[in-house]
Amino acid sequence: MVTKILLVDDDVDLADALLEQIALHDEFEITLSVSATEAYEALKAQDFGLILLDIGLPDQDGRGTCKKMRDLNVTVPIIMLTGAASEADLILGPNAGANDYIAKPFRFGELLARMRAHLRQHEKSETAALNIGPYIFQPAVKLLTREDDGARIRLTEKETNILKFLFRRSSQAVSREVLLHEVWGYNAGVTTHTLETHIYRLRQKIESNPSEAQILLTDEGGYRLVK
Repeated sequence: MVTKILLVDDDVDLADALLEQIALHDEFEITLSVSATEAYEALKAQDFGLILLDIGLPDQDGRGTCKKMRDLNVTVPIIMLTGAASEADLILGPNAGANDYIAKPFRFGELLARMRAHLRQHEKSETAALNIGPYIFQPAVKLLTREDDGARIRLTEKETNILKFLFRRSSQAVSREVLLHEVWGYNAGVTTHTLETHIYRLRQKIESNPSEAQILLTDEGGYRLVK
């Protein structure tokens, strides 16, 4: 799964270096905006999985930009970049809605580690919008949205929890017993037949051909999600 990154920075040298470094990692696709205005337009045009936001933008203080993004319901991780390593920035950055703060100059390896950490944490949150096959999955509202035509599929709570747990296992097979425990808990009255019934109904909703599943697979005595 490719994560789209929005880099908002007018520092040409730094932007070029980050574009070059991030392009070496197949898990990311990066878009550059050199101002807050460009960033807002980019956010209207497509969805991003993470934002790298400079504090010193030419048309707006980055902290104000971050706050406005949150006001626009941007829930993805925002990491603020700044050359001013002061205590005020450390306080004001998070208060504006940023998830993290890193002072320039920084090592790319450190930034990459923080990006991955925040992405992993965000995937576990209820505000995440996750990519599953042709869908955007929003666990908080129990909804799958098809990316190509915007068609929406409403999910039950159990269907949502099944998809959410399988997603977090990163395409690894999960046994029926583990999935039963994670979704239903310690309920002696629930059997694997109950799980299989929910999987069947879920496939009817999300697979173009439920008899030949391409997204929710049966594998190694359990189930596996193809992202």
